Amino acid sequence: MTPVAFAILAAAAPSAFAQAGSESLVKLETDMVWLAVASAMVFFMQAGFAMLESGMSRTKNSVNVLMKNYIDLSVGTLVFWMVGYGLMFGDNPSGWFGTSEFMLAAADERGYSLLMFQTMFAATAVTIASGAMAERTRFSAYFLLSVVVTGLIYPLYGSWVWGGGWLAQAGFIDFAGSTVVHSVGGWCALAGIIVLGPRLGRFSPAGKPVYIAGHHLPQVALGGFILWLGWFGFNGGSTTAASLSIGPINLNTHLAAAAGVVGTLFFSRLFRLPLLLTNTVNGALGGLVAITAGCATMAPGYAVLTGFVAGAFVIGGSALLARLGLDDVVGAVPVHGFCGAWGTLAAGLFFIDDPFNSTRIAVQLIGIGAALAWALPLSLVAFRVLDGIVGLRVPERFEMQGLDYAEHYEVAYPEFSGTRLHREKTSPG
Repeated sequence: MTPVAFAILAAAAPSAFAQAGSESLVKLETDMVWLAVASAMVFFMQAGFAMLESGMSRTKNSVNVLMKNYIDLSVGTLVFWMVGYGLMFGDNPSGWFGTSEFMLAAADERGYSLLMFQTMFAATAVTIASGAMAERTRFSAYFLLSVVVTGLIYPLYGSWVWGGGWLAQAGFIDFAGSTVVHSVGGWCALAGIIVLGPRLGRFSPAGKPVYIAGHHLPQVALGGFILWLGWFGFNGGSTTAASLSIGPINLNTHLAAAAGVVGTLFFSRLFRLPLLLTNTVNGALGGLVAITAGCATMAPGYAVLTGFVAGAFVIGGSALLARLGLDDVVGAVPVHGFCGAWGTLAAGLFFIDDPFNSTRIAVQLIGIGAALAWALPLSLVAFRVLDGIVGLRVPERFEMQGLDYAEHYEVAYPEFSGTRLHREKTSPG
């Protein structure tokens, strides 16, 4: 190299390094903007759950359902920051649980952004049980349930998959949480409805299911659309970076949701069932839940198939619960538990570079079974303990009056119930 060429290169080098540093900073800032937007979208899903769950409940329990959604978010946020995040994402030498980053207060900007995003996931996991257990659960018991789920049940399983634990080391695939978030929440919901028992009048003396209609179907549809929108942040945000992969991830998400609706309609017609709006909305949610595990590793055609089959789980799962005498007000167990398990299996079946690999499928089945074996028994124990300490179910007269009136001294539609409310109570105490 000539002296002149060396001098030119030396003069240009600081500028090149400065440009590279600037580009790196811009990329980091762009990643953080996307993660913040995705966090807000997942936060907005709480509004979707609130609308859907309260709309599927009766008028007299609307406020109670909305209160529980607020509790999920508020209590869940604090507990996950104090305990859950550390268990899930702290140093994990054992492969079973994290041992650091509790009450996170010394992270860099990216660390705080990840905490924010993951907190929204924790709130989603616990709110799944809220709808299934609606209309007969004592508010104080549900408050404690939020603590247990966000502080122990959800983060410990999450540490096995997303915290570098033993399932992650085995190659388990669950990109955005079909099992980590949704099946775990679904199995908690299943435990809750087992311990609670059905609502008054849900089954005849002979055990035949009696349909109890929700009070506001337009609200249910709005909740479904809000959740559908939020899912683009749920799945696309799980890249944790502004990358080109967001496009195909969100396309798969949308295709599976649409196929879930079509699958629900198809199987409803196949079994000569009415084409209910509630089932249609749940079909979309079932498709969304199912694709969440494999949205980043699946071709679009398989995403459609995954969502379509989820429609069968929504219809068949609801029928199975009714046959077993289990009362799930919003269909949370089929949508989140069953469809989450199916979607996690589908992520192994339809892996884009190597479909139908028996070893990968076996790992997926182990992960699905581990979630069931962990979340369901522990939730059953937690519910039994809560039932013994504070009482899980409200008294029968409160259930008949409605939990809005009995537990909150506040009703969603006072023009219909205000006279009775103020005749029987004179002050909020």
